[in-house]
Amino acid sequence: MGRIRAVLLDIDGTLTVSWRPVPGAVEAVSALRAAGLAVALVTNTTSRTRAQIASVLSEAGFQVGPDDIFTAAAITAAYLARNYPGARCSLLNSGDVTEDLTGVTIVDGVAAVPDVVILGGAGPEFSYQALNRVFGHLLSGARLVAMSRTMYWRTGTGLQLDTGAFLAGLEQAAGAEAEVTGKPSAAFFATALAAVGADPSEAVMVGDDIEADVLGAQRHGLAGVLVRTGKYRPESERSASGAPDHIIDSIADLPALLG
Repeated sequence: MGRIRAVLLDIDGTLTVSWRPVPGAVEAVSALRAAGLAVALVTNTTSRTRAQIASVLSEAGFQVGPDDIFTAAAITAAYLARNYPGARCSLLNSGDVTEDLTGVTIVDGVAAVPDVVILGGAGPEFSYQALNRVFGHLLSGARLVAMSRTMYWRTGTGLQLDTGAFLAGLEQAAGAEAEVTGKPSAAFFATALAAVGADPSEAVMVGDDIEADVLGAQRHGLAGVLVRTGKYRPESERSASGAPDHIIDSIADLPALLG
């Protein structure tokens, strides 16, 4: 691994599980900063705003603020402003993240006719009625923007389905292709790197999702480190589209890996 100046860290499954710190995670983040490395937290989590995430992590002992956190919702708002300025948007998401969707016009309602459908994180809101309403919007010509293709994530009670499990069916049924704004999109990694002032060759991405976190980052020039916590499963590693640059048991082992 070359000279590293910045570390991008996934949150859910890497630093925390159900918002409780992975053993050694708080100390690891402190050690990275003490070593002079820039640290950015990058997450496809769409159930909480940047401010809410920062508050929860601070209470857990992490020294972070909203400016250290990059969410799929915030990246989506910037993407829509660039590509669909003034668009009327319908949002299907588990959790209220409208605070991070700056400038986005939400027109949800039975009579609403959106230009863009935004899919956030899956949850109870992803009912048959809601998904069928999205299907109808897509058939009427609405564009489909998804904050992630994540298939599942880990909670304190086990693995849970996420947006990707529903997104694939909607794409096939409506003959539509989603524009994905969260990890592993190039825009997501580029935004975080610009904020910490590092080139891809000077940064490492650490996460528990081998495709979205690790291999996605590697395709954009960052080093990729997979942790065996969170959603990690040996079968996912074996069937992945590539190999991580490094694999460690948990975030607690990262300071030693980076020297």
